[in-house]
Amino acid sequence: MADVTIAGLIEGGKATGGPPFGPALGPLGVPVNNIIAEINNKTKQFEGVKIPVKVIVNPETKEFRVEVGSPPTSALILKELGVAAGAKTKDEVIGNLSLEQVKRIAKSKEASMYGRTLEAKMRQVLGTCKSMGVKCENEDPRAVIKKLASGELKA
Repeated sequence: MADVTIAGLIEGGKATGGPPFGPALGPLGVPVNNIIAEINNKTKQFEGVKIPVKVIVNPETKEFRVEVGSPPTSALILKELGVAAGAKTKDEVIGNLSLEQVKRIAKSKEASMYGRTLEAKMRQVLGTCKSMGVKCENEDPRAVIKKLASGELKA
């Protein structure tokens, strides 16, 4: 029998035996509490952020593995700012990040971003900031991107 994959979006460190995992894992005869504990252990550093999680189970051997995805860049930006949502209009500004915060977000997303350098990944984060109504160093993120590209600012 082929492996069974159950995927869900959970808040970091707060998985429970309820949906989406409990009802799907129960019929497979696997130790649901052990799986939930492993999910919570692997996602605790993302507390307050929704994270994609996959549980892959071999129904014959009852072996399982937990794969944790990367949270969306926008969720990490909102967490850094301590706000619930991005701007509702294009002129609204919901917050301001430091370059150090942008760097921290880029490093935490390193494995799932396409840029080859930290600077390229920071520019991607800044692009997301622009679309969310977030400034960086009290400037428009596009200006900060230009400064990074010209070497005026260092990653």
